[in-house]
Amino acid sequence: MEFAMRIPLILTSVLTASLALAACGDNAAPAADATPKAPPPPALTEAEKVAVLATLPAPYNAGDLENGRRAFARCRSCHTITPGGPNMAGPNLYGVFGRQAGALDKYSYSHALRSAGFTWDADKLDHWLENPKTFLPGNKMTFAGLRDATDRRDVIAFLKVETGYASETTKAAATATAPAS
Repeated sequence: MEFAMRIPLILTSVLTASLALAACGDNAAPAADATPKAPPPPALTEAEKVAVLATLPAPYNAGDLENGRRAFARCRSCHTITPGGPNMAGPNLYGVFGRQAGALDKYSYSHALRSAGFTWDADKLDHWLENPKTFLPGNKMTFAGLRDATDRRDVIAFLKVETGYASETTKAAATATAPAS
């Protein structure tokens, strides 16, 4: 009976403590040298994705983006693909094409990747995805690989479309249609 009489007091104490903690949010002003992040680029429409796919070099221009998205689902537990996205067990893959292997800031790569000495392109990624352990012994990726060549082609096409890759054809088209300054 005595415990039942204390319940309102306990609830009031918990509520008061919760409200006090909620009011203690991080209200600190940003550091004077903090550079504001640029907003992420707008998401591509389906029509834009198809247009980017068409500009990719063969065989990726024949890729199936939906199959690539489904196959990439196996990678999402370790990788993000959004601009400025977080690193997880694996690094963020936005902008991976043309990036030096093992060079993304704020990710702890294996010694094997830090000293690999190559730049990521579709051919390197294809071999990596087929079997990461044999492609680069000593890396820390635990993924067994994608054995199916069609799945690898489609994942690479999906990544090229979703991670900011711009083929030379796309760059030339953008330059040709850009307004004169």
